[in-house]
Amino acid sequence: MGMIANLLRVTPTELKTYLNDSTLLEERIYSPDADKDFNLKDIDKAWDAIIFLLTGDNIQNANNPLVQVLFSGQIIDEGQDLGYGPGHYLTPKQVKELNSKISVFTTEELKQRYNPEKMTEIDVYPSIWDSETFEYVDFYFKRLQHVYAEAEKNGQAIITFLS
Repeated sequence: MGMIANLLRVTPTELKTYLNDSTLLEERIYSPDADKDFNLKDIDKAWDAIIFLLTGDNIQNANNPLVQVLFSGQIIDEGQDLGYGPGHYLTPKQVKELNSKISVFTTEELKQRYNPEKMTEIDVYPSIWDSETFEYVDFYFKRLQHVYAEAEKNGQAIITFLS
């Protein structure tokens, strides 16, 4: 068990619906068929490591606009807890802007930014970092890139949450 980050691609109409009634979002992501929702992807526990690769810091201390790829600060419903707090969202325009920034990262560049010693020192979640865990982070970073690319291509918004 642990904190897993999730990304849900939604149409602008769906986003508006969830902003008006957040219980509908909860029903969708926790429905018995949620595992068949091809717009819902998780990046497992790699989320803080991805923040580290993008910013050089953990989520608690990162002061960089790229944190918004997972934690936009735009909350669906402050009172809703989707596992570990409320869901965040990005509009299609914001998705496009962030996609242009994260799509340029290559495995080689990420490998240069990967620093398991510093990640352990600053307590990047989930504190499992060594030379063998880069492939794990790279796999989920590529999934994040794919979600953003698909959302941009389809004019979609993205909702993120920890569960």
